[in-house]
Formats: sequence, C-alpha cells, structure tokens
Amino acid sequence: MTEQTTLFNSNYKSLDEIRLRKAQLRTDLTKDSNKIARLWNELMHKPKDKNTPTQRFSGVISTGAGVLDGLILGWKLYRKFGGKQPAGVLNKKFSLFKKKK
Repeated sequence: MTEQTTLFNSNYKSLDEIRLRKAQLRTDLTKDSNKIARLWNELMHKPKDKNTPTQRFSGVISTGAGVLDGLILGWKLYRKFGGKQPAGVLNKKFSLFKKKK
C-alpha cells in the first residue's frame, strides 16, 4: 500500500515517464483481470467429468433403473385408481382383487 501511495504522489518529469507508467498499469490491470476471470470460472463452472467408461455405464444403468421404477409405480397407480381391473380367474373368485365401489 505504501508503494501505491508513493506512486500516486510521484512527480513525472516527462511524457515518456507517464507513458511508461501507463503501460505498466495497463499490464497490471490485464493480469488482474485475467486472474479474476480464471477464479470466477473455477468458482461458477463445473469442471468436466473425468469418469471412466465403467462409471458412465454404471450411471446409465442406475438412471435406467430409476426410470423403470417410476414407470412401474405410475402403472400401478393408474390401475388402482383409474384403469381397468385385470380380468382373470382370480378376480372372479376372490373379492380381494375387485375394485371397491
């Protein structure tokens, strides 16, 4: 901080000194800007996955099992609350499988 205050209070004796200081400040600002942009990207953007093919395959299988489970649940709920009741020998003999009125 003392360096910055001495630089602001320094007296320039020629235009070349001002141009040199301006170029130095511009490079410092560019470096700081690039550093901030890099840190922002690391903070906000998820890095690319570096999974092995086995991990990707396992993820696909897990997702597929979850979708299948959801479809089966949906089908069961549909049949229970609004769909046709399954027709068969057991439904005629046992009232357990009939829809309650």
